[in-house]
Order: sequence, then structure tokens, then C-alpha cells
Amino acid sequence: MKSTLAIFTVLVAACAFVVAQDEVKNSAVEVAANASPDSSEFVKPTIDIGCVVSDIDASVKFYTEAIGFKEAGGFQVPSDFATDSGLTNNKPLDVKILTLGEGEGVTALKLMQIEGGSAKLANQHINTTLGFSYITIIVKSTDAAMARLAKANVKPIAKGPIALPANLDPSMALTIVRDPDGNLVELVGPKPTK
Repeated sequence: MKSTLAIFTVLVAACAFVVAQDEVKNSAVEVAANASPDSSEFVKPTIDIGCVVSDIDASVKFYTEAIGFKEAGGFQVPSDFATDSGLTNNKPLDVKILTLGEGEGVTALKLMQIEGGSAKLANQHINTTLGFSYITIIVKSTDAAMARLAKANVKPIAKGPIALPANLDPSMALTIVRDPDGNLVELVGPKPTK
């Protein structure tokens, strides 16, 4: 009888522990589900990237046709506002917005052409200039990405696509291309099957 009572007591304690764990887990899930989007100081978890280009039409064509961005509008920035805000030295901007994905919080690439701009060309390699050096785009299929690049007449630089090293993920491949101004665009996805 004592051993049956002891087993019963252990089972009751175990059930109480499981119920308590479930309550803690459910409580955490409830808190996360009901968390206000205002709990962060940021409106969306991604950043928008601005890229000055020499030929906005050529750049839009590259990023939409060769990479897969979607055109999502654009706007003009008058020279006085650009000057007052510190964007340019009294030059207007023509801005085209491209996005990856749909809905709120998508990555936005803002291509900007500056009338009469004297910007320098992009870096040769990531070690040749300071600052942002490249953008990385994670693709579902390297085969599809390579087909899109080929259709747009864009060739990878160096030996891409190449498998990532063993200390990263060798089942994934890296392909690097240049946009019309020479900016590096890194595509990472599953190793090609072809």
C-alpha cells in the first residue's frame, strides 16, 4: 500500500510539474502574441538601403530583371530639401524604390540618381574602400538565380557560384555580380544542381 501511495504521489507531482510547465509556456506564448508592435523603438525590423547610381534606368533594369526586385514607386527630392537635410550639396534627387518580397517590413532598395553628380565608381573589392561594401540577397534557388542572371546577360565575377566553406554551410553557394555601377551584389542559396 505504501509503495502504491508513493507511486501515486510521484505521478501527481509529475502531472503538476507538466501542467505548471505548460502554463509557463502558454503564458510566454500569450505574452509574445499580445506584445505590442510599439514595444520596439523601430517600426520595422529591416533597413532600407540607399544607393547612388549613374543611370537610374539601367540600375532599375539590373535589379529587377537580373536580381528579382520589384519596382515599388519612386519620388523626387528637390535640391533645397536635399541641401537642408544634408543629403546633397544643392542637387535634386530622382529616387526609385525597389523591394524584395511583399507586405510591411520588406527590404527596400532606394536607387538615387543625382543630376550633375560627380560620384566615384564603386569599390573593386571589399577591401579597397571603407563603408558599406555589398548587399546580400538570400535566394531559394541558385539555379533560378543563375538563369535570371543569364537571361539578363549578367555574369558572375570570379568563379561563382562556389560552395561556402566547411566552417559556414557547404550546402550553400555564393555568387557575386556587379550592378551597372560596379556595386557588389552577393547571392547566397543552395548549391546549384546543374
